[in-house]
Amino acid sequence: MGPFQLSSEAMAQTAQRITEIERQVKAAYLHKFTGFVEWPPGAFTGADSPIIIGVMGEDDLADELVNLVAGRTVNGRSLRVRKLQRSDSPTDIHVLFLGRLERNRLIEIYAALKGRPVLTVTDSDGAYALGSMVNFVVTQDRLRFEVALAPVEAGRLKISALMLAAAYKVVKEAL
Repeated sequence: MGPFQLSSEAMAQTAQRITEIERQVKAAYLHKFTGFVEWPPGAFTGADSPIIIGVMGEDDLADELVNLVAGRTVNGRSLRVRKLQRSDSPTDIHVLFLGRLERNRLIEIYAALKGRPVLTVTDSDGAYALGSMVNFVVTQDRLRFEVALAPVEAGRLKISALMLAAAYKVVKEAL
């Protein structure tokens, strides 16, 4: 092994660290998104109801998010994280992150949520075209996000111009 070659153990540790950093950045984005989204009247049961962030298909991200949002509030609302199993119905959720799920399961979830005020976020290839509102993408070694306005409008959500300006790409027409 030459002086600039990494052992397989070092490569595995590097890959694990990159995955950990990516998970931390995704958790930070999910937390921050809640401050840039306006939900329609009736989306919360009361004036002090928490913002519920559901995470399906990525328990490590849910754990990271639980630690990040502990004790924090956004616009006067506390934040709660709910780990969802792949078979769970995403009810009473305001933000839903969908990890790597099977295409058929994603189709079912998007159909169930169509027109409901739930900000859907994913990083699955092809899910963006299925109805995801926000999609994480890696470009130039950076984690960025895209926003699809058609499903956002169908869910009666409003996304701040600041969030749209920070997006890597904003798609206006229906996908």
